[in-house]
Amino acid sequence: MTKNAWPPAGGECGALIRARDWSATSLGAVGEWSPALRITVSNIVNSPVPKVLMWGHDHVMLYNDAYTAVLGAQHPASLGRTSLEVWPEIAEWNRDVLQRCLGGEIVCFREHTMTLVHDDGPKAHVFDLFYTPVYDSADLAAGVMCTVLDVTDRARQEEALRISNRRFRTAMDAVHGVLWTNTADGRMTGEQPGWAALTGQTQAQYEGYGWADALHPDDAQGAIATWNAAVEGRTLFIHEHRVRRSDGVWRNFAVRGLPILREDGSIDEWVGVHTDITEQRAAERSLVAQATALAAQVRHRERAEEQLRLLNENLETRVIAEIDERRQAEAKLAQAQKLESIGKLTGGVAHDFNNLLQVISGSLHLLSKDIAGNERAQRLVGNAMAGVSRGAKLAAQLLAFGRRQPLEPRVVNATRMVQGMDDMLRRALGGAIEIETVLGGGLWNTFVDPTQIENAVLNLAINARDAMNGSGRLTIELANVHLDEAYALQHDEVAPGQYVMLAVSDTGSGMPPEVIARAFEPFFSTKPEGKGSGLGLSMVYGFVKQSNGHIKIYSELGHGTTVKVFLPRAMQAEDVAVRVDAGAIEGGTEVVLVVEDDAEVREVVVAMLVDLGYRVLQASDASKGLAVIESGIPVDLLFTDVVMPGPLKSPEMARQARQRIPDLAVLFTSGYTENSIVHGGRLDAGVELLSKPYSREALARKVRHLLGNRAQRQTAAPAATGQAGAAAAASPTPAAVRQTAAPASAPAARASAGVVLLVEDDPLIRVTSAAMLTDAGYAVVEAGSAEEAESLAQRHRPQVMVTDINLPGASGTELAAALRTQLPELVTIFASGDASPLLRGELSGSLILAKPYTSAALVAAVKSAREPAAPAPDAPPAAASESRS
Repeated sequence: MTKNAWPPAGGECGALIRARDWSATSLGAVGEWSPALRITVSNIVNSPVPKVLMWGHDHVMLYNDAYTAVLGAQHPASLGRTSLEVWPEIAEWNRDVLQRCLGGEIVCFREHTMTLVHDDGPKAHVFDLFYTPVYDSADLAAGVMCTVLDVTDRARQEEALRISNRRFRTAMDAVHGVLWTNTADGRMTGEQPGWAALTGQTQAQYEGYGWADALHPDDAQGAIATWNAAVEGRTLFIHEHRVRRSDGVWRNFAVRGLPILREDGSIDEWVGVHTDITEQRAAERSLVAQATALAAQVRHRERAEEQLRLLNENLETRVIAEIDERRQAEAKLAQAQKLESIGKLTGGVAHDFNNLLQVISGSLHLLSKDIAGNERAQRLVGNAMAGVSRGAKLAAQLLAFGRRQPLEPRVVNATRMVQGMDDMLRRALGGAIEIETVLGGGLWNTFVDPTQIENAVLNLAINARDAMNGSGRLTIELANVHLDEAYALQHDEVAPGQYVMLAVSDTGSGMPPEVIARAFEPFFSTKPEGKGSGLGLSMVYGFVKQSNGHIKIYSELGHGTTVKVFLPRAMQAEDVAVRVDAGAIEGGTEVVLVVEDDAEVREVVVAMLVDLGYRVLQASDASKGLAVIESGIPVDLLFTDVVMPGPLKSPEMARQARQRIPDLAVLFTSGYTENSIVHGGRLDAGVELLSKPYSREALARKVRHLLGNRAQRQTAAPAATGQAGAAAAASPTPAAVRQTAAPASAPAARASAGVVLLVEDDPLIRVTSAAMLTDAGYAVVEAGSAEEAESLAQRHRPQVMVTDINLPGASGTELAAALRTQLPELVTIFASGDASPLLRGELSGSLILAKPYTSAALVAAVKSAREPAAPAPDAPPAAASESRS
């Protein structure tokens, strides 16, 4: 190599150095460079590490390609310039370091932060700097070589890691967390400072499974078993147990542990966290207790604890989820309070509103008699009555939503109910909608108000029709389902158990989530103005909840909606609905005491009763009504409003009145029953209620029925003390067969007069009537319900049946229809407190016996049924009217 030769390597900077004329600089021409300078420059330009040489008294800079990343836009202009010119911002610091190195000192800086000025402005850098003196002779340093490592990114990462660790430690402290590690087989080993500080155990004490000694004795076995299962399955370990703190206090901890896996899938070690949740659990219990006291809708404490226990795996998510849980609880509480307030408001409004409707309805009924023959007036009155009906329906919907309507539940077979609604649904939905029913086999019965469930189905069907714009497919599905604990925990006011599910599905437009969230709110509707009241779903919701059921909406935009109603299973036999009497109404001459605080309502009711022929007394509150009773004036029926002002409430007045007049008939009326005669949303046993607004016909039939039963009991009472005293003293049996020997003076034919099936739910009437028939020589089979009667009829095959119309299960007319196919020769006599012709030819071979009836009237009716051509001569002319077809 010649004196001026230069190695061909060195990259861009090497080429720039070789191409430049250095003779004008303090370094001189390249050929005159000292061996030390040439060798050092050669090493620098061929190094992959950023290096810079500052040579001579003015510190001329020579550097390699790697160093250009530090210079940025200042390269290549910086090549051959002095360090003061290139880095004036660090001139003082740089001068001090160079002087130390030229004095023979090696200077190093680790993670040194400095701000360098670039074309785009100042920028902070973190460097590892290594300054080494370069000797031109044995004892004279002529330059300084600096190795520069830009560790800015690493420093930032380390700082971020430190911040993250500091946050983690702070978060652990904030939630009282303790970090621990275990070996792959689940044993604790090595230093565990967090665990030792928490429990006070030494390393020797917690080694292996010694950590379990710090657990509560009741929790240790379960914790170890769960831990071993997680270790064996290499799965996430989640547990909760009590740990004895170093000061001896037991604290609740939530535990989570995860395995760290090697590349081959084996476990390297376990890392876990113990989080002190003592205060959190106490706060949760307090929150649940407060929520439960304010509203029953707030979820039970067990559900809150279960959901809190299953929060997300990392601590930050857990804290966020807990806050969200509390917000949801507050929202539900607010919703429950809002619904409770609306319920109370609707109750008060419905009471006053129904009173107004009653005044209007009663006045219109009375007016209708005076305008007979006036077609225009009759049409206007009819329109007004239709308006009253709409108002009553609106009030009923409000009460339904507020869960304050008096329900009259019965054991219902939902399959029969849905099948019976087929014609009604087809008329309501129109021919363009296809109706499909899916009925599960062996469907259970349910205990529900049949009228309200029919209204609910009709409301859901009409909503579906509107969602389908009048064309599509409606599916009604019935099935037996079981709602388990998991489902109950996820839904408010749901008890796990067996339910009958009624699902109504449509192929309509569906609902978005925000509409579903508000679907049950009263007056909320997505229909155009004037197309809906917004109370349909609210009514269904209130009725289902009041029936201890559950309702859920499933919907997707463009794919239709399904509303599922879950009604509790009933274990009893089905109650067949009593057929509503549509015959002519009838009044009477008995004394009725009307107790009503609203003067206008009282005036209308009195007028209607007087118009029906009754003698009417009236009082404006319960105290005055009781005073009338105590005055000794004979009263046959007490007709009283439920909600009235004053210290004495209507139910208490009725109780005291019955103490003074034991056989007094009592009929309550109200537009809003509160909790006085309705408990759990259901009428108290034995209570008769006529809800406002009611028609003249409804009032007449109810009053006549109660007075008829009262008169029958009065007629039966003397016989009960004599002929049937022993039977009346005993508890009535479900059914009995009575056969007594005829008196000596009775005709011999009485001994084989025949078998009579007597069906009556009132025990006193049943006992005395049976005695009347046995005295006449008949064998009597007694039953207290239609279901018992049907079973007894198959065994005893009677020739005549005497039955009340209104029975606790199926009605007398339903019973007659059922037995007619089994016993074609059976003749039925219907006994009722309403003497009007109830059947009007609906059943052939039947007679009507008006209550109260005498022994002679009863025997004459039975004899007439046995011998149609020869009626009994001693029977009163109007005792029994024949209705044969």
